[in-house]
Amino acid sequence: MRPEDRVVELFHRVAGSVPAYREFLAEHGVDPRGVRTLAEFARLPLLTKENYLRRHPLPRLCRDGRLAACDMIAVSSGSTGEPTFWPRFGTDELAVTDRFEQVFVAGFGAAERSTLAVVCFPLGTWVGGLYTVACVRHLAGRGLPVTVVAPGNNKAEILRVLPALGGYFDQVVLLGYPPFVKDVVDTGIAEGLNWSRYAIKLVLAGEVFSEEWRDLLARRAGMADVDRDSASLYGTADAGVLGNETPLSVRVRRFLAGRPELARELFGDSRLPTLVQYEPAARFFETTPDGTLVVSCDNGIPLIRYHIADEGGLITAGELLDFCARHGFEPGAGSGQPFVYVFGRSLFTVSFFGANIYPENVTVGLEQPEVSGWVTGKFVLETVEDADRDRRLRITVELAPRQDGGAEREDVVARSILVQLRRLNSEFAHYVPAQRQLPQVVLRPNADPEYFPVGVKHRYTRG
Repeated sequence: MRPEDRVVELFHRVAGSVPAYREFLAEHGVDPRGVRTLAEFARLPLLTKENYLRRHPLPRLCRDGRLAACDMIAVSSGSTGEPTFWPRFGTDELAVTDRFEQVFVAGFGAAERSTLAVVCFPLGTWVGGLYTVACVRHLAGRGLPVTVVAPGNNKAEILRVLPALGGYFDQVVLLGYPPFVKDVVDTGIAEGLNWSRYAIKLVLAGEVFSEEWRDLLARRAGMADVDRDSASLYGTADAGVLGNETPLSVRVRRFLAGRPELARELFGDSRLPTLVQYEPAARFFETTPDGTLVVSCDNGIPLIRYHIADEGGLITAGELLDFCARHGFEPGAGSGQPFVYVFGRSLFTVSFFGANIYPENVTVGLEQPEVSGWVTGKFVLETVEDADRDRRLRITVELAPRQDGGAEREDVVARSILVQLRRLNSEFAHYVPAQRQLPQVVLRPNADPEYFPVGVKHRYTRG
């Protein structure tokens, strides 16, 4: 069945079985019997947390109004901090396991190599950790020689179990949020751990990172094949994993990383987004006129034309390969799946002299060789008023463990960030007066409780 036919069929199943969605359609004057084609489907009203999820009791968002039919409930704090509950079926994990299988088999060669998967996402009610454990166990159930251990985001426990177990396997996969995984690798090096012994691979999620960051982690963890040894997942608490990097998407992204003018031509923005491939039969994407993403998929709470609000867009495999060929790059063979690119949400930007300053621009400055050895990569971006009521761009940066700050290092960081802001952000280069462009950098100790508290999701901007 074609993906467009499948999503229309999903719509009818949800309209017929989910009480809240039936009510939502009635409020908008929609008769489900009139939706038979993709064009008619595309005219359905968008779902959001505000107009749908938060307006109905949790059971009425589930099939037949039965919360008890779901196997488990996860919790997400979301970008705004308000908790949201996500009922799940065990079968929801199967489509997501397909994404993990693509990463582990096509990227890491896990069908032929025994693999220890170390889950470094937080465990508990949050979405990431237990969901990942379940999906990796499904891989083992499919016959892959994959074994999972789940120390969660306990750095000391990770660095205890990995040396004890890693030598029994052909390779070790660390799965976690990029800044935390980097912290684990850096702490391991400081403690004398030889990462190259374990044929390390990375599965990352939750944040956009630069190719400089990927190169840095590859060097520190001893990863030999940068195109294949790490993969980012595009996932949300709402819908699980929506897409994943492949060796093909990584090669294309690395080609674009040093060519912001081509990234702007392709994506409409010189920022480098996360670029992943997805299966439209399982996750049906659309875009809105203002360039944000909409997804339809089956879950414990089925979602029909759900507005994720991530900035991004869609490209077919043919379109992307043609674009590369026109610019003299042949990325090689790969999956024919379509691509989705994701910048993240605009609420994570800071406006300075009318220019949008994105965290992605700042990270590259922190990943330069003269800086990366003594910072973690975490920072907080904000604008503040000085004594003369002039606005300043302030960037508070977390020092690596056992590293000291000081004015000299703050100046090095500020100038490294400035070079990358001018290179990557044309608004910044043209809107901000030259005498105001050098950011004010403040270096804070590792795990500073005000800016970098342990155990909570990090926020890169302050209002």
